[in-house]
Amino acid sequence: MQSKTALSARYPAARPRRMRRDDFSRRLMRENGLTPADFIYPLFVLEGSGVREAVASMPGVERMSIDLLVKEAKEAAALGIPALALFPVTPQSAKSLDAREAFNPDGLAQRAVRALKDALPELGVITDVALDPFTTHGQDGLLDKSGYVMNDETVEVLVRQAISHAAAGADVVAPSDMMDGRIGEVRAALESAGHIHTRILAYSAKYASSFYGPFRDAVGSAANLGGGNKYTYQMDPANSDEALREVELDLNEGADMVMVKPGMPYLDIVRRVKESFGVPTFAYQVSGEYAMLKAASMNGWLDERAVVLEALLCFKRAGADGILTYFAKSAAEWLNE
Repeated sequence: MQSKTALSARYPAARPRRMRRDDFSRRLMRENGLTPADFIYPLFVLEGSGVREAVASMPGVERMSIDLLVKEAKEAAALGIPALALFPVTPQSAKSLDAREAFNPDGLAQRAVRALKDALPELGVITDVALDPFTTHGQDGLLDKSGYVMNDETVEVLVRQAISHAAAGADVVAPSDMMDGRIGEVRAALESAGHIHTRILAYSAKYASSFYGPFRDAVGSAANLGGGNKYTYQMDPANSDEALREVELDLNEGADMVMVKPGMPYLDIVRRVKESFGVPTFAYQVSGEYAMLKAASMNGWLDERAVVLEALLCFKRAGADGILTYFAKSAAEWLNE
């Protein structure tokens, strides 16, 4: 069979611009498409009723109380967005060294899950399984006396957190902590507790990126983390082969889906993961990416609609099956016009 690269036609027999001349032919040869069904909508939830707080470093993004969260979720579902991802804003008084609020059955995330599933049983609800919103130091795990994040002790707490989310009705638990072995432990615990249908979206290739700053502001962990970093458990941005190893480990331990984070600076990783494993692969257009596009658009330097839809389409072209994006609602509205 002739290789796709063996074509020998030359100009003027070959004029690639012929197919780009008109809208109809551009559409006929389009290789990738974008729909609201490609989006997961990240939302920040806080305590109270009728409460809405702007995130200064993410213009247009708000923290909201459960009642307003449900209203926002209904609007997203009506636009065709299939799932949202919950991120709780934990009061300082509820944070501790052992992150015990993470698995409180009546915690903020757990109550939000129940409210969402009561109101919108068909909407996918994804919960973040990580301890940084609940620790006084802002790290994703428990610390030893030297300040090192302990792996196995942290995994024990993550398992309790994941089980509490599943019990509340979460459709998908998403460990984003990057501890070794946590997917296998979470999967075993879910099976043992009878949550056999709860899916795991593993943040398998999560890099120690500088693009996370606005998110940490949004969930209130930035001040707790202070000048600390997460280099001992999140991945080195210089590495690519390591990402494939991490993905393979998580799949072998029982992950149903895998995540690459951040998104656009790591599209090469998305492509390698999809080509290597062929599993449901997601990417997170993180807070720093959102903030850059939003700020440039607000200053009139970029056309927001055009650059956002282009950026999101690039995720699909790279191989992502879905995208976590703070632009989900706006993009869905544009695509539905």
